[in-house]
Amino acid sequence: MNTLALDIGLKRIGVALCINKSMAMPLEAIIRKNRNQAANEVKKYIKDYDVNTLVVGIPLGGSSEDEMRKRIEHFISLLDFDKEVFFVDESFSSKNAQELGVVNLKKKDGKLDSLAAYLLLKDFYGLD
Repeated sequence: MNTLALDIGLKRIGVALCINKSMAMPLEAIIRKNRNQAANEVKKYIKDYDVNTLVVGIPLGGSSEDEMRKRIEHFISLLDFDKEVFFVDESFSSKNAQELGVVNLKKKDGKLDSLAAYLLLKDFYGLD
């Protein structure tokens, strides 16, 4: 039973994997060129890791919550994923990832985004 977490941004998508609700790890982030390319890369992760659950971050609160929710829900619809999808509050996930101090913040390589997705998984399953 594998779960994929997505921290969806306009330029990068952070990705993390949880195996059997017990072990989580960040994966290589997706650098978005366009939504179809990004959706295809997420689909590849879903297939390669036999994913049956998605945990998707939504920024709650703030002035752009409705717009971001619509964009994220539309992106998820492009995945044609017919299993469980959970939308969770991802407010402060990137800030919390920064505080771990393990990522070079000057690089825009998506490592911070995948670390944020990893933290979403840890919170979702209550992992240490």
